[in-house]
Amino acid sequence: MKFIKLLCFFCSISALAQNPISSSDDSEWWKRNNLRLIQMNLPAYEAANIDADEIVEDLKAFSANTLIINGAGIMSFYQSDLEFEYTNPYMKPGEMGRIVERCHENGIRVIIRFDFSRAHETIFKAHPDWFYISAKGERIINTDKYVVSINAPYVQEKAFKIVEEVISKFDIDGIFLNMPGYQTRNPYENIYVGIDQNEYDKKAFAAWSGGLTLPLKEDRTDPVFNKYLEFKTASIEDWSKRLHAVVKSSQEKVSSKGEILRSSGKKIAICTYLEESVDIIRHESQTHGLPYWPYTASDNTTHIEQTFPDKIVSNASIQQISFQSRYNAIEPEEISIRLYENIANGSGTDVSLMGDLRDYEDERNFATMKKIYGHQKKYEPYFGKYESIASVAVIAPGYWPGGDKMEEYRGLSLMLKEAHVQFDVIQDNHLANLKEKLKRKYKVLILPDINYLSDRDIEALKEISDAGVQLIATNTSLFDNPAALKALFGASVVNKDNDGAGNYLTPLKKDFFKSFEGQSMIHFKFNLGLYDFDKEVQTLLPILSKGRPGPPEMIGGHEPTGYYGIGIKKKTIGKNILMPMNIGKIYYQHGYEQHKNIVLDALQNIHPDAFKELINNAHPRVELILQDFMMNKEGVTIHTPFKSDGHILHLVNLTGFSGNTYFEPHTQQNIAFEVKVDFKPKKVWTMQGEEKLAFTYANGYLKLILPALTDFEGIVIER
Repeated sequence: MKFIKLLCFFCSISALAQNPISSSDDSEWWKRNNLRLIQMNLPAYEAANIDADEIVEDLKAFSANTLIINGAGIMSFYQSDLEFEYTNPYMKPGEMGRIVERCHENGIRVIIRFDFSRAHETIFKAHPDWFYISAKGERIINTDKYVVSINAPYVQEKAFKIVEEVISKFDIDGIFLNMPGYQTRNPYENIYVGIDQNEYDKKAFAAWSGGLTLPLKEDRTDPVFNKYLEFKTASIEDWSKRLHAVVKSSQEKVSSKGEILRSSGKKIAICTYLEESVDIIRHESQTHGLPYWPYTASDNTTHIEQTFPDKIVSNASIQQISFQSRYNAIEPEEISIRLYENIANGSGTDVSLMGDLRDYEDERNFATMKKIYGHQKKYEPYFGKYESIASVAVIAPGYWPGGDKMEEYRGLSLMLKEAHVQFDVIQDNHLANLKEKLKRKYKVLILPDINYLSDRDIEALKEISDAGVQLIATNTSLFDNPAALKALFGASVVNKDNDGAGNYLTPLKKDFFKSFEGQSMIHFKFNLGLYDFDKEVQTLLPILSKGRPGPPEMIGGHEPTGYYGIGIKKKTIGKNILMPMNIGKIYYQHGYEQHKNIVLDALQNIHPDAFKELINNAHPRVELILQDFMMNKEGVTIHTPFKSDGHILHLVNLTGFSGNTYFEPHTQQNIAFEVKVDFKPKKVWTMQGEEKLAFTYANGYLKLILPALTDFEGIVIER
């Protein structure tokens, strides 16, 4: 106990020091990956009352080391000299400069928020051709702010001038670009209006595509729309490169005494939701739709870190319940889960709230924020420099998935989380970019309803499979590429869209389906694809017909259809499994463990070691995240070659989550672990409990018992 308290004392002393930030500091500071970030989204009227000293005092009380605050775009929070930039009428002259100065004096970085998605009506009246217009002639309007068109001069020219002005006026550490990209809806009022038909967009798409006409509808079966998706990606990437050049190019800021404060722009970080030409990729944990997804922070951080290993990820816990309920915060138990999942997965803490921290309308989770920000600061060397031990990866259907694909993806992820199978997440359009990593690191890739892959990513997937990595694919995965579906799974589509309500699945092969003793029929609903499999493919889980619906006296008649729920194709090395059904969605929405067990039994058959990396008796709603860690000391960055200092087992207690409500978690007692490690630990101790743990080590396994788990814990296993 004395050892651990002494260790914590030294950790606290080393972490507490936040040295002033010099104007000549040209370090790439963000690469330390130790962000403790708070974003203050200021309503225009609050600019009249903000005070630099109060902001710094509050940030220090929360142990924050980085601030994101409104700067420009929709309106400037300083006196702009540009005719196309609307200045906030409530703005206090000079206060933005004071905020930057006071923050730097106290070792706090300042990132300025830009939003070029909208502009004031005065600019719209002067230049209506710069703004969004639907096929019906509709505009997207929020009070007196109008949505702009991406390819019109405001975004393509004026936005860069606004960024240059801010950089020239203030000694900022970064820029945050909010709401980049093409708009098809008014998100603040949840109204869909369609693809922008602005003349600049029409001309840009025609020039890029060789004369194609801008589509009117979003339809993945339309080749022109698919081309438009490519155009959107290419045009946004081009714009991002130009922004990167503006921010990173040589800049000079001269003080009132004539001193050059900055001769290089390299210290300015670019933070946004885009993937290219950025330093910090931002994501968000929001409260959207039912059932609520308590793993959103783990999902977002792992996804970005494993797909973009050369980037920093900052996943913001959005304080508000919805756009229509800005001043009502989420529950303290929910923000606790989000923030600890962030740091457990190798990111930092990040909260985005409305206004500043003074006289806040809903302060219920401020104490939780202070606790976890302080925890990260206290143990800073033990966060931010991790390598995953996972041998399984789930392929995510895009950066921000939605709809049926999201539910399939989340359902499969939920199965693995509850089984405590360690897994990474890789974005589906980066298979080719990460091909060598995927071949080297993983034994199994899981594809939840993944389709519309590029030719390059399809070829990479084939090469990954040929190298011995096994695949498990669900629902309509690869339906759009019959040749790839045939080559990888020996399958052909008969009817990919078949309503499975009323059908049954039959787990007859008990040596494969070991979880189904005493059960011979499994109900289904949602999509249940009908596929033909090649003769050499092993077929399991026969599909029974819907039978006769009605009163008990007449039901029955469920006969084999000749179709199967699983096809297993043997390869030279390993097997590939296709499950052409919404197995993830049904578990995500309804939670019957029988559907989860189908997937887990399949994984057990092709990769049993996935269940041997972390043997435990923890509750399924205790999230376990096992990381290989390197001490994240001064001078260490994301590019520092990794040298393991041991493992950290993070535990996040989700037992208080009911599906709709976040209650206080139930304290867990005496959780036993057998952790597969290739070294005999020097010490094992807990961060929050601050105590040494007794352990034994034999045959490559560390055995220990955690006496109690309240909300979260980190078990440090030192080499």
